[in-house]
Amino acid sequence: MSVFVDEAQLHVKAGNGGAGCVSFRREPFVPRGGPDGGNGAAGGAVWLVADRNVASLLGFRDHPHYAAPPGEHGRGKQANGRTGTDEVVAVPVGTVVKDRLTGQIIADLATEGHRWKAASGGRGGRGNASFLSNRTRAPDFAEQGEVGEEFWFDLELKLMADVALVGFPNAGKSTLISAVSAAKPKIAAYPFTTLEPHLGVVRIERFGTPLDPRGDFEFIMADIPGLIEGAAEGKGLGHQFLRHVERARALLVLLDLSAVDSAGLTPAEQEEILIRELGEYSPELLERPRLVIGTKLDTLDGEEEIARLLPGCPEVLVSAATGQNMRSMLMLLAPMIAQVRASTPASDTFVVHRPETEGVEVRRNDDGSWSVLGRPAARAVAVSDLTNPLALAHVRKQLDRLGVVKTLLRAGAKSGDIVRIGTFSFDIE
Repeated sequence: MSVFVDEAQLHVKAGNGGAGCVSFRREPFVPRGGPDGGNGAAGGAVWLVADRNVASLLGFRDHPHYAAPPGEHGRGKQANGRTGTDEVVAVPVGTVVKDRLTGQIIADLATEGHRWKAASGGRGGRGNASFLSNRTRAPDFAEQGEVGEEFWFDLELKLMADVALVGFPNAGKSTLISAVSAAKPKIAAYPFTTLEPHLGVVRIERFGTPLDPRGDFEFIMADIPGLIEGAAEGKGLGHQFLRHVERARALLVLLDLSAVDSAGLTPAEQEEILIRELGEYSPELLERPRLVIGTKLDTLDGEEEIARLLPGCPEVLVSAATGQNMRSMLMLLAPMIAQVRASTPASDTFVVHRPETEGVEVRRNDDGSWSVLGRPAARAVAVSDLTNPLALAHVRKQLDRLGVVKTLLRAGAKSGDIVRIGTFSFDIE
């Protein structure tokens, strides 16, 4: 039995960078061999890739952790380490990535093959050969590798479809999609039979389009579980269901024509509630083209009972059970889909980049000390031996180049205050 999962959590950890090597040439007849420590390599990154062969987020429910391997350390004889391989994680097309803490959308993988870097690998540290200069002839220190990024994300799947079926529970959505496509959702005579979305491919033979007047027309239909009043506020499973409507190019609204439906509402009342719930969830949904139909026409007894439902009864009345007026409904729906396809530009990955601090940032701590934030500052103090005078001179030179002390003084720091950069701390002089 397959299970459809459209929400999951994901933990990604990129590989750490390899450390630089401290090494000197040791060869016969070379009494003063210079530094030859190689550089460490960058760690692997974690990428998310939209793959149409992945149907749901089921695989992340039991296995949410993905990590890339670290980069190798540098070695002597100026041998650099090997870069860590990237970890590629396949997700369904239509996956939305959100920040676990803020809920902000970070990436939207809406098209097959789209890639997004979820975590960057740490950069490798430089070996002591990289610090050779006219003033430093024998550097005996190297840089440590950077730590790879690590994040928790929330994943949400929004199905990609041309048209979504919208209606109350037991309005006949599953029967309709099974009648016009090969989809086989569960069908029963009680509400909330459908607890997960289903996709079906609908083909209209000899429909014809401007590009192919004698060809067939195909589109994807999504059977969305039924809505109830208050779904936009999350009543029932409203938010989980409405999420899948967002991707649909058009909407097919189903009104139950049964004499006594599950909610006891007339078709006009059903339409009013459904449209209101769509608008409260996302006003943009009301701008989508939609076709309103009445279902279960076979349950009505002639013209008199149909007239009793007026006003508010839709003009298109169908019976998925008997097939009555089904092709007429498809002939109205297909041009609507073709038109919105032609007017919709090709989708692209929508990414909200995580802001990365440029330069250095200074913050005052509660205990009166100061913290210096920023990748350049952290990298400046990431050396192998901070007790080494040459290493300390290098760190001081890097911090001066970044303007760390000047920034601290402008922020109000005074001589004797403690400053922390990662695990490294010093007093201001």
